[in-house]
Amino acid sequence: MERDFLLEIGTEEIPAHFVPAILNQLAQKASSMLDELHLSHGAIRTLATPRRIALCVSSLAEKQADTATEYKGPSAKIAFDENEKPTKAAIGFARGKGASVDDLCLKDGYVYVTVKHQGENTAALLPDFCQNLICSLTFPKTMRWGDVDFRFVRPLRWLVSLFGDEVIDFTVAKVKSGNKTRGHRFLSDGEHIIKTAGEYEKTMEELSIMVDQDKRRQVIKEQIEKLASEKGGIAQITEDLLEEITYLVEYPTALCGSFDESFLSLPKEAVITPMREHQRYFPVLSADGKLMPLFITVRNGGDYALSTVQHGNERVLRARLEDARFFFDEDRKKPLAAYLEKLKTVVFQEGLGTIYDKAQRLEKFTAFLADCLKISEADKKDACRAAKLAKADLVTGMVCEFTELQGCMGREYALLDGENKAVATAIDEHYKPRFAGDSLPQSTAGRLVSLADKFDTIIATFSRGLIPTGSQDPFALRRQALGIANTIIEADYKLSLSACCKEAMRLLNIEGDKEEKLLNDFSDFMRLRIKGILSDKKIRYDIIDAVSDDIDNLTSTFKRAFAIQRSLKEGEMTDTLQALGRVENLAQKGDSEVVDEALLKEKAEKELFLAFKQSLAKILPLLQEGKNYEAIICLKDLTAPINNFFDAVMVMDKDEKIRANRLALLKNISTLSKNIADFSKIISE
Repeated sequence: MERDFLLEIGTEEIPAHFVPAILNQLAQKASSMLDELHLSHGAIRTLATPRRIALCVSSLAEKQADTATEYKGPSAKIAFDENEKPTKAAIGFARGKGASVDDLCLKDGYVYVTVKHQGENTAALLPDFCQNLICSLTFPKTMRWGDVDFRFVRPLRWLVSLFGDEVIDFTVAKVKSGNKTRGHRFLSDGEHIIKTAGEYEKTMEELSIMVDQDKRRQVIKEQIEKLASEKGGIAQITEDLLEEITYLVEYPTALCGSFDESFLSLPKEAVITPMREHQRYFPVLSADGKLMPLFITVRNGGDYALSTVQHGNERVLRARLEDARFFFDEDRKKPLAAYLEKLKTVVFQEGLGTIYDKAQRLEKFTAFLADCLKISEADKKDACRAAKLAKADLVTGMVCEFTELQGCMGREYALLDGENKAVATAIDEHYKPRFAGDSLPQSTAGRLVSLADKFDTIIATFSRGLIPTGSQDPFALRRQALGIANTIIEADYKLSLSACCKEAMRLLNIEGDKEEKLLNDFSDFMRLRIKGILSDKKIRYDIIDAVSDDIDNLTSTFKRAFAIQRSLKEGEMTDTLQALGRVENLAQKGDSEVVDEALLKEKAEKELFLAFKQSLAKILPLLQEGKNYEAIICLKDLTAPINNFFDAVMVMDKDEKIRANRLALLKNISTLSKNIADFSKIISE
């Protein structure tokens, strides 16, 4: 027999951004714990609103499955005497397992006993299961309340635990479980009984609770889109805000409000940011993408007195937009460049000067990058101007009040000042990517300033010994490193990481013993990032290891990995990999790469040396041109000469000079192949 099971944990309002992780954790732990209890079950669902977390298990078995465990005992020689009578060792082993000597069996020279365990009733196991499950949940932040020695994300207010229609009794933090839940805070008074676990969702609907977050999210989205369509617009719905709203309401009702059209004279982002980030409103755009004087918000409740709620939201937004207009008007009393001097009052990092000093470095670093990449003088001029102004908006009133607008307001103010559009775009783009999944800078000037900013921040922070460890990364250096890697790869830049690191250290006046360590730390840090990028692109782990020794040119590393994977998929390299592996095993014993042709006595070694020179002449130019796949295929020309060499020649000759010369030849081949990858790390399939 089977019954549905329900566990509802009622709390004070849970922070919306905590909920998705809590639901995942609850489902995983419940599944694992039920498996450990040998309880078969159907689907596991986790549901949540701001005031409750629920676990719903369908078709939970009423009894544990019977199990049998085999235990290994002493060896047969110890367990039985010469007359095949059980010894004290055998008797003690059997007694310890709750069995008799007659239950023992011999196998592989040892005695074994199989102990059968009869399954318990599920109802008897569920109290401990519920208690342990609740107590095992972890949260980013926890609370204590009253006089209980218990921590949870928010204070517990009620617990519902039903196995079918049977109440499972247990207590956590002085809250006793039962079958009584609470409905919507305003639309449903008091406590209400849930008759059976299977009726949970239906009962909650009657109590004005839309408990399924997926249905709630869809309803919210449909309501918003419908309201926007009725007003002749399109709602700008971002997934993160939609998810947050989903976990802020239990019974959603969307409403549309308006604001004075005069606020549309402000930059679009200056209106949208207070609306979305501060008030959790959805902006409405016209068909041509222009902002309309409308917003949509979601009420936690029904449509009673909706006009009053609308009016209240309009008043709050108006105050926010008035603030934005005030700061904008104040900021526009002087040009963006005039704010540079004020950057001298803002500290960048302890011991590393001010943001003004950083801006000075960015301008020089951007020029360095432009020269390395042979950027046109016009683009270089735009990039350097953008680098100089990139941080100026940080001390404007608008950005001080709405920090999310950094870069964006710099772009708008630059355009209003008559700056080149490329300069203005780069000021905004240099912060990209701002978050995981964000787009990369697309303009040349934006890429250069973005790279300069990120290199400077990482090297400056590393110089203070603040290298991210574990999950701690307060300066978001991993995101910035990924930004560097992805920007370089997407733009197909041939840029030396070590050269950039050294330039950043020079501009930061980092000298002496710190240089080498900092360069190594930075290389290791970037190596982990490129490995992660390649792994996300489904590159084989052994190929990633093979190309990751040399990451100085990230674009080359990236392309070589794909070229190798292609050649392996096409079955082009199996024999060559084996041959290069043989070369690598002996090449490590060589000390020199100088080959004396006069010492090449055997035909096979002469032919190998000739094949090496021919391959060298082909492969290096191909790599310079970025033709990595073609270069890899050229290595095939060495396969037969290498195999013939090993078949015909004794590498470790008694003559020291001949031995060293042959090792030098192998070392040259190894060095040539390592321009592509360390093929000895690649597993031949």
